[in-house]
Amino acid sequence: MKAELHPKNYRLVVFKDMSNEYAFLTKSCIETKESVKWEDGNEYPLVKLEISHTSHPFYTGKMKLVDTAGRIDKFRSRYEKK
Repeated sequence: MKAELHPKNYRLVVFKDMSNEYAFLTKSCIETKESVKWEDGNEYPLVKLEISHTSHPFYTGKMKLVDTAGRIDKFRSRYEKK
């Protein structure tokens, strides 16, 4: 295995699914500008997700439509004219 291949700045980070407010704490080296107070009282960097395993149709078995930033409306309006 190559030396110095992996980043050294791993730390605990909170990932939050914005469609259903599910959040989990794990190690990551992703850069963030926001932070959140976790259940243990400590403050951790926050990464906002549009979809996670708790809201993805493959894992939930339900067809749940998550519209972010009006993409569906843009699609419909674009092809509505034809």
